[in-house]
Amino acid sequence: MKKILFITILTLICGALSAQNTLQNQFSNQFGSSASGVDRNGYDRNGNPIDTTAVNDASTIPIGLTSWKIDARFGNRTEVPVDTLQHGFQNTNDTGGPYGHYTYLGNLGAPRIAHVFFDRKDASQFFFFDPYDYTVAQPQDVTYTNTKSPFVNLTYYKQGSSRDGEERFKAYFAVNANKRMGFGFNIDYVYGRGKYNHQSTALFNGNLFAYYLGDKYNMHFSFINDNLKVAENGGITDDRYVSAPLDMAEGGRTYANSEIPTNLDDIWNHNTGYHAFLTHRYNVGFYRDNPDENDTTATQVFVPVTSFMHTLKVDIARRKYISQNEEQNQEYFLNNFLPDIDQDKTDYISVKNMLGISLREGFNKWAKAGLTAFISHEFRRFTMTDTLANTPGQRIPTDYTENVISVGGQLIKEQGKMFHYNVTGEFALIGEDAGAFSVEGNGNMNFRLFNDTVRLNANAYIKNQNPTFYYRHFHSKHYWWDNNDLSKMMRTRIEGQLNIDRWRTQLKAGVENITNYTYLDNISVSKGGGEDTETPVSYLNNVGVSQHSGSIQVFSASLRQDFKLGIFHLDNEVTYQTSSNQDILPLPKLVLYHNFYLSFGLAKKVLKIEMGADVRYFTEYYAPDYAPAIGQFYLQNKDTRYKLGNYPLLNGYINLHLKRTRIFLLMYNLIQGQGEHSYFLAPHYPLNPRLFKIGISWNFFD
Repeated sequence: MKKILFITILTLICGALSAQNTLQNQFSNQFGSSASGVDRNGYDRNGNPIDTTAVNDASTIPIGLTSWKIDARFGNRTEVPVDTLQHGFQNTNDTGGPYGHYTYLGNLGAPRIAHVFFDRKDASQFFFFDPYDYTVAQPQDVTYTNTKSPFVNLTYYKQGSSRDGEERFKAYFAVNANKRMGFGFNIDYVYGRGKYNHQSTALFNGNLFAYYLGDKYNMHFSFINDNLKVAENGGITDDRYVSAPLDMAEGGRTYANSEIPTNLDDIWNHNTGYHAFLTHRYNVGFYRDNPDENDTTATQVFVPVTSFMHTLKVDIARRKYISQNEEQNQEYFLNNFLPDIDQDKTDYISVKNMLGISLREGFNKWAKAGLTAFISHEFRRFTMTDTLANTPGQRIPTDYTENVISVGGQLIKEQGKMFHYNVTGEFALIGEDAGAFSVEGNGNMNFRLFNDTVRLNANAYIKNQNPTFYYRHFHSKHYWWDNNDLSKMMRTRIEGQLNIDRWRTQLKAGVENITNYTYLDNISVSKGGGEDTETPVSYLNNVGVSQHSGSIQVFSASLRQDFKLGIFHLDNEVTYQTSSNQDILPLPKLVLYHNFYLSFGLAKKVLKIEMGADVRYFTEYYAPDYAPAIGQFYLQNKDTRYKLGNYPLLNGYINLHLKRTRIFLLMYNLIQGQGEHSYFLAPHYPLNPRLFKIGISWNFFD
């Protein structure tokens, strides 16, 4: 870890020095969208909090430093603030999310799933990456930066010793070659050794990016690499080692974390991926005089009227399941389809091209709003192990190829101060997903109320989705299915949001209806024991795919209300949600986050300090179990399921902000061990015990 840190810092410094002499004047700040690029929780791609109201200050953010993200379909730019904010920095390395919306396996970087339903994303084609969205980046997550001088951010998190501690190192570098072209890279390395046996995580994610912003030609490029290696222990063998430790040793002693037995060892999931993305467009338009009244120099600006677009996305990924203890496999799993191999592999390749033409807003008499039409083609190939008929023991790699041709369009209004909207639709004409479609829309309206600006946002969609490939076909060492009769899932959602900044209030509410909900089911089989024997009942693990033919409704409402009195602050978020079928789609009724802290400055406010405590809590529910042989969350066994939750996870912290440096000190899980199920979020996977964490982040603007 120290070598990686040293080499990376040296590379950044050398790159900054060599690029310094090539920098030219700042390029014009032209963006295709005025909408905010901040996510709903106010955190950037790297998980750092950002201040959406900050004014550029030469002492913190040099004038001329701007950042943006793009959407992965059309390449439209959305400006995002530069990360300098202190508030919430202590939560930027929390696998459970800054507000505790995720169930995870306890260790840093471990697989996770949102227990707030509206935070869940659609399953991707290579869904083995989905539980690692904590670090895995998509093209729309890449932050592009324009800067007059090289910009560098270095962030380092540390907890514990070299035997069972956690570390995370993040680096971001951006530089301009000239006023129109820039490039850079981002590195994110997570290493969680684990407090319990055989649960380590080693996650490396990095990306390179480049852009060119000319009057007529625009281009954005990114190349992302993922390398995720996770040890699987199947959870601890008995929850009482944590929840009632004295019972397990007849009151004689308690067990250290490393002494608690786990269900599995010598098993790893290793996922790798390479993702290339290019979106570019050619604009047709005209030049006109610069409308900026403050510009005393006679200049002209280019006004695009029509754009011709092309987007290319290439994904290459491999999932490797490594299992080196065949005797253990026989004891734990129901099936061992490939007993003669210890590395089970599946490969994925996707190449997607999109061509489009866009009539820009305000320049066409038959399209007052912006209008875009596009056509796309996607080639997908999946490779899995298969068996040879009538030839026992023979294994061959088998390819499954899919092609999909889709058409679609977008209607968008971005100009004006009061009302904006964006509606996008897509329909699959030919191929594996033929008949699938989606229509998604969002809008916002701003108006005055009691000398304050009130923002109303709404979004809705209707989707008819084909279950992704690995729900339809999956061949592996322990799980095997071919589901050729799965129906398409119909999902309909509508959600609204009210923001009143002066009152520090945000209110959201939404409802979704799902037909043909498709999910991973627990179909484990009993292997004996029970009430009539001295041996407790036990099960042989198995996973399958199920589909609920009826409808499931989910309702969610969330209130975020913050209070301030002098240096005292109290931030609150209360989420209520309900599922009409808790057996198939279990959700906690209440999810709470509260943060009480003092915020003040010292040394003429050069040193800013926040100190306080926050708590995360959700009510009991049948939390999803985790299947180590596939690296996915699935339902608990109906015969042995039990509820988890009703446990307040309390952390105390101090945040320090001195010019361009931020530091936090945090004591995690202050009340460990309290509650009937102690500190479990997922069945048989305890959270880390009470421990001390530290983090530091530097911004360099020259």
